[in-house]
Amino acid sequence: MFQRILVAVDPSPARHSAVRLAGEMAQLTNAEVRVVHVIASAASVAAIVPLEDDSEAKAVLEDALAALRDKGVKAEGTLARGLTTQVATAISDTAEEFGADLVVLSPHHRGAVEALFQPRVSDAVAHRTGAAVLLAPENSEEA
Repeated sequence: MFQRILVAVDPSPARHSAVRLAGEMAQLTNAEVRVVHVIASAASVAAIVPLEDDSEAKAVLEDALAALRDKGVKAEGTLARGLTTQVATAISDTAEEFGADLVVLSPHHRGAVEALFQPRVSDAVAHRTGAAVLLAPENSEEA
């Protein structure tokens, strides 16, 4: 069963479902959890623009770690950086470095046209990693 779980979080409220699900899975199997948050930047013709600052990113990561540790889950966290087009690669690389056998993500819904020009991170991670990928259902409960 799963012994090393990676959960990827972002600033959206959907992260709470992913953290909750990763925590529940970890409790069932006594697994270790690593939380990763990618600090994304967007590239324009003239500059690279960060989409959040370091303090916001650290707060997202610490919130997830606190929720997991409150459940008695052994958890550590890491911040990664990348362009918006590199988020899936950063998550997959972190999963490989950690030796994750499960990656938990929150899906982000978008239309077919938008997905054509910018594939879903969850789809890209599933194609890049050798670990099982679990999409956490979105709901309004807090982690």
